[in-house]
Amino acid sequence: MRRIRHRARPRSLLSPRSLAGQVFVLQVLVVVLLVVAAVSVLALQAKRDSKQAAERRSQSVAETFAASPAVARAMDGPHPTAVLEPQAERVRKRAGVDYLVVFNLDGIRLTHPDRRLIGKHVVGAFGAALEAAREDRPYTEIVDDGPLGPAVDSTAPVRRTDGSLVGMVSAGITLERAENTVDRQMPVLLGAAGLGLALAAGSTALVSRRLRRQTHGLGQAEMTRMYEHHDAVLHAVREGVVILGPDGRLVLVNDEARRLLDLPERLDGRAVDEVGLPDRLVALMRSGRSATDEVHHVGNRLLAVNVRSTDRDGGPRGSVTTLRDTTELTALTGRAEVARERLQLLYESGVRIGTTLDVVRTAEELAEVAVPRFADIVTVDLLEAVTEGDEPSVHAGWRMRRTATRGGPGEPGIYPIGEVIHFVSTTPQARALETGRAALVADLTRTVEWSDQDRARGAALLDAGVRSLVTVPLRARGVVLGMANFWRSEDSPPFEEEDLSFAEEVTARAAVCIDNARRYAREHAMAVTLQRSLLPRGLPEQDALEVAWRYLPAQAGVGGDWFDVIPLPGARVALVVGDVVGHGLHAAATMGRLRTAVHNFSTLDLPVDELLGHLDELVTRIDSEEGTGQERRDWEGVTGATCLYAIYDSVTGRCTVARAGHPGPALVGPDGRVSLPDVPPSPPLGLGGHPFETTELRLTEGTDLVLFTDGLVEDRGRDIDTGLAMLGAALEGAAGRSPDEMCRAAVEAMVPERPSDDIALLIARTRLLPPTRVAEWEVAQDPAEVGRLRAECGAKLREWGLADIGFSTELILSELVTNAIRYGAPPVRLRLLRDRTLICEVADGSSTAPHLRRATSMDEGGRGLFLVAHLAQRWGTRYTPGGKVIWTEQPLNGGGAVPDETPADVLLDQFDDSGF
Repeated sequence: MRRIRHRARPRSLLSPRSLAGQVFVLQVLVVVLLVVAAVSVLALQAKRDSKQAAERRSQSVAETFAASPAVARAMDGPHPTAVLEPQAERVRKRAGVDYLVVFNLDGIRLTHPDRRLIGKHVVGAFGAALEAAREDRPYTEIVDDGPLGPAVDSTAPVRRTDGSLVGMVSAGITLERAENTVDRQMPVLLGAAGLGLALAAGSTALVSRRLRRQTHGLGQAEMTRMYEHHDAVLHAVREGVVILGPDGRLVLVNDEARRLLDLPERLDGRAVDEVGLPDRLVALMRSGRSATDEVHHVGNRLLAVNVRSTDRDGGPRGSVTTLRDTTELTALTGRAEVARERLQLLYESGVRIGTTLDVVRTAEELAEVAVPRFADIVTVDLLEAVTEGDEPSVHAGWRMRRTATRGGPGEPGIYPIGEVIHFVSTTPQARALETGRAALVADLTRTVEWSDQDRARGAALLDAGVRSLVTVPLRARGVVLGMANFWRSEDSPPFEEEDLSFAEEVTARAAVCIDNARRYAREHAMAVTLQRSLLPRGLPEQDALEVAWRYLPAQAGVGGDWFDVIPLPGARVALVVGDVVGHGLHAAATMGRLRTAVHNFSTLDLPVDELLGHLDELVTRIDSEEGTGQERRDWEGVTGATCLYAIYDSVTGRCTVARAGHPGPALVGPDGRVSLPDVPPSPPLGLGGHPFETTELRLTEGTDLVLFTDGLVEDRGRDIDTGLAMLGAALEGAAGRSPDEMCRAAVEAMVPERPSDDIALLIARTRLLPPTRVAEWEVAQDPAEVGRLRAECGAKLREWGLADIGFSTELILSELVTNAIRYGAPPVRLRLLRDRTLICEVADGSSTAPHLRRATSMDEGGRGLFLVAHLAQRWGTRYTPGGKVIWTEQPLNGGGAVPDETPADVLLDQFDDSGF
């Protein structure tokens, strides 16, 4: 038995499963590494020494051979190769070098062991070797691409007796020959290394045996089990550790696990389901499956549980459970998530609130943003002045109008939209308005003050489940605009103090947008009021045209489009359509100035091109007006104004048209065909220096003349050509209808839901004055013609049924014809028109116009024109290309003359009798 134990001891000592065996193996490995390192160092040192020896040998051979005087004489001789080549081979073999090469100063070999290379250029750094030779010093290098392979090459200069350089000698030893020396030394080195390894292994074996004796023969398994049960390591961690055996009993529970699970001391060996842990946690620990960060409630803690099996990699069967307290982390995570959602909601409120400049829509957007992510019900109330666009005026009682609701509009306790609410002083709404800060009622069931406004509605809200309220005043620029109420039902957590800051932030952004919308609404209302006052409120009475119109302001605000229908003398009518580029008060005011100017110029009865010329000068003068300082910088020019002016004569059916930067008209014939007459284009008003061309159109009765601004045919989605084609199709489809019906059809076909520009549309259907209501006479230059004309005119008036005004008409035409014969120039013509009034026109070839004045007692004339002005309702002068026309208008019922005075009385009043 003792022998067996003795033989078993070495095997146990060297077994790798024992600690001593592992130490032995480790020390052997260390010794082997040291031996290998030493051998490698010695080999490298031997290699370096052999290389240095090769350098010294090659250098000494090259210097010795080069120093021979015979070499220099041979190189200067006629056949240097024949002389030197045998000598070089003898020296090479005796000196033990691989080659001995002689070459001239051009680098051409004169000798070489390989005769095929004689006469060729040497390899290597020839330039560096030549430089060294000139300095009379040897040169040594490692040549990698030599003919015999890598070699140590040394070069020495060959000099004549006078010291001049004639060539060089190169001697070399290949690296292979130098390394063979190391190979011959390697057995000695390996033998010495083996001896050292044997000595080291023996000493290591002795140390390992002593170590086994000190550990009492413990193997790896026993020492590993001791490490697994080391409590100090487990108790130092901040996580609970519970180790179960294969039978589900507790093997180890550290201090942190006892604290987290509220376990008593001395639990080793007890079953895990007997220590009072939750059944769900026990089932997980005994299931044998792996779990990662599963959350379990244990008491008032929230634990993250990880379970792993211990039988992996050959370990003992069982499981290890780690526990981590995440209660505070979960609470912080929840608060961080709430904060993130609030920030996201604030960002969305900045994007979604204030998308329009409408007060009501902005209030609705505030309610839409807050429901349901912040509140279940939101109501927004604004001061009545704010809803009307006026400056907010706070007065006693805080009377507000319900503007928007969201989330519970059907609840019986919610005021309907449009309801005027009078908050009493005891309500939180009134307190919030007074203090300017948000008010919180966390639980509506614990107080009744919030319902003092209307107890019945408050009870209805409680019955509907509303339980919490935050009311926030809407303030902008330090002024209260209204208030927002946020309500939560019993299904949502009640509001807390930290919710107030968020509610104030959201409402502050909304208040700024509401105030901007209110100010825009006020300015828009002012601009609309100004524009409405400047546009025609109705069409004047006239029989030349049947007119219908439409005016549609832009959605973004009022602009500068306008139109006019202006009756002119002689049964004529002027049609005007204009546009001032831009929107707002400036455009509307400029439009009013231009419209007034057109009216004033029209009273002068100017031709269309002259009228546009005067209008162009006016715009240029307006643009040249200069203010001082900020006024000049804020001035906006009128350049960009356009206008189309047309005059229609119902007697002849002629229509004269001119345009300044404006779209031309469209014509719809009685047969329904639509055409666009060619009206020469001219620059917009205000550019100056450009003449305006006119076009004369012959219109049959029943033709529709369509005038419009560019907003009707141009849009972001279409160009003007497409718009004109669409307008033509709409007008052609509405042909035969009344002008008003044609306007309606054109608007329905052309105008988008939200027009971006003003639109003015004017449709005029032509009429012709019947020939039976027109009388004309040629007047000879003879005063006797007056009597004949009076008689014929009187007969025509009786034919028209106007005998009541015959006497005054005869006086008027007598005076006008007499003046034309006496002061005018031929031809003289007289025309009577029976329209809404009786029109008397006398035309002559002179451009001199009469002027109304008061005659003195000594004047022989000057009283006839006064008589004409007194008897006629209106009178005036218009110029024609061939002279002038003096016209008068009289009412058909004779109401133009003063009833109490006769023409004789009027004449007598003109004489000054103060001198008698």
